Amino acid sequence: MVEQRRRQRWRTVRNFGLIVVAIVAVIFVISLRSGSDSKPVSTNSSSGAPAPAAFSFGTGPCPNADGSSPKTIDFTDAPQDCIDPAKTYTATFDTNLGTIVVKLDTTTTPGTANNFVTLARYHYYDDTQIFRSAQSIGILQGGSPHDNSAADKGPGYALLDEGFDYASLPAGPNGKTGGPYKYTAGDLVMARRAAPNGAGAQFFFAVNSSTANLDADGVDVKFGTATQGLDVLQAIFATAPPDQPPTPTVTISKVTIAES
Repeated sequence: MVEQRRRQRWRTVRNFGLIVVAIVAVIFVISLRSGSDSKPVSTNSSSGAPAPAAFSFGTGPCPNADGSSPKTIDFTDAPQDCIDPAKTYTATFDTNLGTIVVKLDTTTTPGTANNFVTLARYHYYDDTQIFRSAQSIGILQGGSPHDNSAADKGPGYALLDEGFDYASLPAGPNGKTGGPYKYTAGDLVMARRAAPNGAGAQFFFAVNSSTANLDADGVDVKFGTATQGLDVLQAIFATAPPDQPPTPTVTISKVTIAES
C-alpha cells in the first residue's frame, strides 16, 4: 500500500512537470513568432530619431519653363512638383556687380530646389536686393521682393523642411541644433525662421569659412553650390558694413533658370 502511494505521488509530480515544460515551450514559440512579425522603425542613423517623411509638394501652379510667365510675388500655396528630376538645373543671378551661377541640388533637396526654380521662373527674385551681410556667419542674404528686408512677408506659404524633422531636434541657442546640413563657401541656402517649416523664399550665399558657424544648427536647407561668381560674392562681402546692406547697393536684375 505504501509503495502504491509512493508511485502515485511520483506519477503526479512527473505529470505536473510535463505540463510545466509544455507551457514553457508554447510561450517560447509564441514569443518567436511575435518577434519575427515585428518591423523595425525607420530611424535617422545619426540621431536615432524617426527618419523624416518624404517631401510633400503643394498645389500651386507651375510657371512656363521658358520664363514667359508674368511676374508674381504672392501665392496661395507652395508649388506642385514642377521640375524633372532627370534633368540638371542651374540658376544664374545677374547683378549690377557681376554674375553668379549656381548648380541646384535636385537629388538631395528636390523640394527646395523646385521651390526656388518655380519662384525664379515667376520672376520673384528679379529687381530685388542683397539686403543683408552678416560677418559672424559669413553670409549675404536676399530674396525679399516686397520690402527688401528680413521682415518681408514672403511668398504667402511656408516651405516644408527637407531632410529632417525640426520638431524632433534638440533645442539650441538659435532655435534648434543637430540638423543634417554643413556649409562651405559658395553654398546657396534657404534662410528661415526659428520654427518648423520656417523658410519660404529668402536665401543666403555662404561667402567664406565663417558660415561653418551654422554647422551645429544645421537646419538651414542647402540646395545649391556656386560654380561661378564666388569671387563676386566675396568682393561684395568685403565692402559690406556688418549686418547691413552691402555698399554700394547690390541689385539682382534677374534670376534665370536653365535645364539640361
